[in-house]
Amino acid sequence: MSDRRMLLVHAHPDDETITTGATMARYVAEGVAVTLVTCTLGEEGEILVPELAGLAADAADQLGGYRIVELERACAALGVTDHRYLGGTGRYRDSGMMGLATNNAPRAFWQADLGEAARLLADIVREVRPQVVVTYDERGGYGHPDHIQSHRVAMAAVDVAADPAYRGAPWRVAKVYWAAVPRSLLAEGIAALRAEGRNFDLPATPDDLGIGVPDEVITTELDGTAFFDAKQAAMRAHATQISVDGPFFALSNNLGQPLLSVEHFTLVRGLRGADSGTDSGLEKDLFAGLDDQSD
Repeated sequence: MSDRRMLLVHAHPDDETITTGATMARYVAEGVAVTLVTCTLGEEGEILVPELAGLAADAADQLGGYRIVELERACAALGVTDHRYLGGTGRYRDSGMMGLATNNAPRAFWQADLGEAARLLADIVREVRPQVVVTYDERGGYGHPDHIQSHRVAMAAVDVAADPAYRGAPWRVAKVYWAAVPRSLLAEGIAALRAEGRNFDLPATPDDLGIGVPDEVITTELDGTAFFDAKQAAMRAHATQISVDGPFFALSNNLGQPLLSVEHFTLVRGLRGADSGTDSGLEKDLFAGLDDQSD
C-alpha cells in the first residue's frame, strides 16, 4: 500500500470531476490516499434538469441537498472514499457568480473569514498529512468568487498547517499545484467539437470558455486516459449541472468543451520532479521527485 497522500480543495460539487476527475481516479487506483474537500454545496447553481427546477435557490432552495447525493455518486464513480465539506456540511453557502447579490449573503463562502476557514482546512491537512495539495489558481480558474476563495483558503491553510505555533504537530506539504487547462488543448477540443457537430454551442475561441491558461505555465501533465469512463460516469452523476455528449460536455451556458482525461497542473510550491524522458519536459506524476513520507 502506498504511503502517498493527496488532498484536493474544490469549491462546489462537480468541480472536482470537471477539473481533476481522471487524476483522482488514477491515484485511487494506484493506492494513493485521496481526500477531497468541497467548500460549499453549490446551492446557487443553475439546474439543467427541467423536472428538478423547483429545487432552485429562488424556489424551494433545496438544490444543495440534492447535490450532496450527486457528489456521493460522482465520488463512487471515481473511487474516492474520503470526502469532507469544509467546516461540515452546509457551513458555507455557494456565493453565486461574481457581482450577484448572493455574494453578500451572511453565509456566502465569499464572505467567510479567511483565517477561520484556513484553520478549518489546516486541521484536515494536519490529520491527513498529504504530500500533495491541489487547488485553483489565484483567479479561481474562471473568476467565480468561491473558486477564488477556495484558492485563498487552501494556500493559507498550507501555511497554517506548517506553523509550529498553531496547535498540534505541524505538517509541511511538499508540493502545491494549481489545476489548469492549456489553451492549446482547448483549441483542439473546440476544433473536434466543430468537426463532430455535437449538440452544444461552439465557443469561438478558448478565451470564450474563460478557463484556459498559456501553455508555458503548465508544469505537469497527468495521463488519466485509462479512467475516461470513470470520469464520464462521474460527470453524468452531476446531472443538474452538466450535460454530457460522448467526449464533450457543457454547463448551463451550453458552450461545448472537451471532456479531458489528460489533466494539467502548475506547480507553485515545492521542487519540480524530473520528466519521464519525453521531449515535453513536463512532470508526469504529481508526486514526481518525492520520496514517500512516513508518519
